[in-house]
Amino acid sequence: QVQLVESGGGLVQPGGSLRLSCAASGSIFSSNLMGWYRQAPGKQREFIASIFYSGTANYADSVKGRFTISRDNAKNTVYLQMNSLNPEDTALYYCNVVIGGRPYLSWGQGTQVTVSS
Repeated sequence: QVQLVESGGGLVQPGGSLRLSCAASGSIFSSNLMGWYRQAPGKQREFIASIFYSGTANYADSVKGRFTISRDNAKNTVYLQMNSLNPEDTALYYCNVVIGGRPYLSWGQGTQVTVSS
């Protein structure tokens, strides 16, 4: 069974940075599109960024220029470097395999990011 384990969240001041990691078990990671999503309190889960095996990435407008997605295929890990964080970025962050334009696996536990002074 493939598992997704997110880590790296925490409390950060506005303008700060965090780097999230997502480790995936199993071979499903290696050839597929990987994505990051987030869910803020009282809001629906939203797409943030995705990255193909080749390294080609796409971003939601809300994070473009501030967040960078990357992946280490040898480690079955995808990262999200988040810079210039603001309180609106506060959310539970998740990763997933993206197939057919949609998240494919059951969600992991996520990692909490809180941006506050």
